[in-house]
Formats: sequence, C-alpha cells, structure tokens
Amino acid sequence: MRLSSLADYAVVMMAAAARQCGATCRLTATALAGETGLPLPTVQKLVSKLSAAGLIESARGTGGGFRLARPAAAISVADIVEAIEGPIALTTCVDVSRHDCAVEGSCRVRPHWAAVNGAVKGALAGVSLASLSREA
Repeated sequence: MRLSSLADYAVVMMAAAARQCGATCRLTATALAGETGLPLPTVQKLVSKLSAAGLIESARGTGGGFRLARPAAAISVADIVEAIEGPIALTTCVDVSRHDCAVEGSCRVRPHWAAVNGAVKGALAGVSLASLSREA
C-alpha cells in the first residue's frame, strides 16, 4: 500500500504550514513552495483541494494567502489523505456502494475488511499535524 505523491506532498505542505505559523498568519503558495521544495503548480493544486476539504482557509488579493482552518492538533494525517485521495478504502469491499468484485458473493474475507480498513484509518487519524510539524 502506498499513498499517491499528491497525498504525500499534501502532508509535507501542511506540516510546513503548521511549522511556519499554523492558523495565526497567512502564507503564500510561493513561500510554501520555497519552504518545501515542491513545484508551485503542485502547491497551488493542493491548496485548492485542501481548501475545498475545509482544512485550510484561503483569501485572494492584497494580504491574501492561506492558513490552517483549525489548530494543527485538530488536523490528522487521515484528514489530509482523505482530502486528496477521497475516503480511505483499502479494497473495494469496504465501499458498500460498489459491487465490482468477481468473488463478492462467495468471499469469506469481505466481512473482515472493514476491521482492517478501520485499523489503518484509525492509525492515520491518530497522528496529528502538530506532531508532524515538531522537530525530530
């Protein structure tokens, strides 16, 4: 299992934003691109997705930029990953609206995937942005 590059970059970007000023000041995409080494178009794309998910607040114009929508301690890695990737679902089995598995009718493991998925999601939800933004 591997996160997409965009989800990984979103976590890196959000941790950098939390380190810089959290929810107390505004950052620009240009400044964050410089801080993280991510390409500016990627940062802009992530700002858009994270803003749509309610994790950051953005403002245009003079004095514009973005900031965390809530304290870093109240944002989890799961929140960030879901903002970029959508709901955390290790298999299609955990998405009850999907029925595209060839062995769905006879699968004895399917009832257990929800527990596995919940454990992974719980682990990601247990890591706050605040903990990622601290120096190691």
